Amino acid sequence: MTDKSRVLIFDTTLRDGEQSPGATMTHDEKLEIAMLLDEMGVDIIEAGFPIASEGDFEAVSAIAKASKNSVIAGLSRANYKDIDRCWEAVKHAARPRIHTFIGTSPLHRGITNLGTEEMLERIHDTVTHARNLCADVQWSAMDAIRTERDYLCRVVECAIKAGATTINIPDTVGYTLPSESSDIIAMLLEKVPGADEVIFATHCHNDLGMATANALAAVSAGARQIECTINGLGERAGNTALEEVVMAIKVRKDLMPFTTGIDTTKIMNLSRRVAQVSGFPVQFNKAVVGKNAFLHESGIHQDGVLKNVETFEIMRPADIGLTETNIAMGKHSGRAALRTKMRDLGFELADNQLNDVFVRFKALADRKKEVYDDDLIALLTDSTANTDHDFLQVKWLRVICGSDGQEAELKMLVDGVEKTAKCAGDGPVDACFKAVQAIYPTTAELKIYQVHAVTEGTDAQATVSVRLAEDGRIVTGSAADTDTILASVKAYVGALNRLRVRSQKTAPDADVKSISYKL
Repeated sequence: MTDKSRVLIFDTTLRDGEQSPGATMTHDEKLEIAMLLDEMGVDIIEAGFPIASEGDFEAVSAIAKASKNSVIAGLSRANYKDIDRCWEAVKHAARPRIHTFIGTSPLHRGITNLGTEEMLERIHDTVTHARNLCADVQWSAMDAIRTERDYLCRVVECAIKAGATTINIPDTVGYTLPSESSDIIAMLLEKVPGADEVIFATHCHNDLGMATANALAAVSAGARQIECTINGLGERAGNTALEEVVMAIKVRKDLMPFTTGIDTTKIMNLSRRVAQVSGFPVQFNKAVVGKNAFLHESGIHQDGVLKNVETFEIMRPADIGLTETNIAMGKHSGRAALRTKMRDLGFELADNQLNDVFVRFKALADRKKEVYDDDLIALLTDSTANTDHDFLQVKWLRVICGSDGQEAELKMLVDGVEKTAKCAGDGPVDACFKAVQAIYPTTAELKIYQVHAVTEGTDAQATVSVRLAEDGRIVTGSAADTDTILASVKAYVGALNRLRVRSQKTAPDADVKSISYKL
């Protein structure tokens, strides 16, 4: 890269983001998100970890074949089998990349049982092998922040000499501070031979709430690639959020005279879509894309914004794809109005999807006096639950509640076969979930059950999220409805459908999950 003012955006939503417990995406969802990232101008898309499962391999391969602009990367551990499998998946891309890594800190050297010299040899051999397959090779020193500084210089020099074109310095456990983040990058650029001939990358986790600050500090010191995810999705507390670093660069040109190729007007659309397919809702006060990011409650703030919006807003809603519209949606609105409204909200619906959402919109409009923007967004969440293609489908539900007990009667389709059950429970939701289990027995454990009111009022839609765990697999299901109990059942059944899909995936390498590969 000759333009030193350009910061490359490396999105790992489909790899690191999907590692969030319960955030597993289907093949089609991964492909959809990848195409949105490609269209938005993301420089590198890390599409997955090809050796982790056959499903992951197929998704990375499909994304590689469909991509038009972005570099498509796959992750691999430091062994030939992983690297070969990664190359088989990404080689179809117009611009493929192999991303290989190894843990370099004393803690991780202990896990792999490699001495410092043995690890240097492993790095040299595996990076060389990857470079013989692909001209674009990224190497990462997992847990770099907790690696001895002198040894970090040695392993980085080794990777560069072996042919790595990008060197990633990850803060794997979210441990660093901005001053340390910048100092490490500056040290490597100064001390390591050949450092000026490669791109340095930063990959920060948010365990202490400083991922974005640490990433920007690394850029200020000379890093030119930021690894991030949409909505900050990722392990534990998540990663650097793409929307935060991109908008920080856009807003603070005085302190950060850098550019990116990101079309920021597509950020909100992607944020909402990732929230839907992952089942991880965006917190209301999330920076840039949260529901409250452009709302003002204080009278002083409201007065100031009305007089001059710049008094309390450092960016415009339009910068991230939000637009104001005077179209009021109700039961008399047609498809054209709905399509226009959804486009204003950042969603471009295909004809089939529009027809599906329109049917749900009409049903909702008959039940609610006012249909708000957030109601329409929630309809998209609900449109992914209980479809005609699902193995399990909710067909009919009746719930009896009262001080003398609760009972649920449920009719479902199981692989096309109609089944019914009637169960009592400790509350209406418990009775419904027991009815589901009576129809479709499962050992899945309910980890999280959450209900969020989408809008205000007694007729508000509720968005329900359910997280299940079984045999080490964690999945999330979500659904929306003005009937909270029905939404709960659909979310629960949706999670069971996802769990069934995941259980059918087989891993070609049984020990993939036994060694930490989370950068």
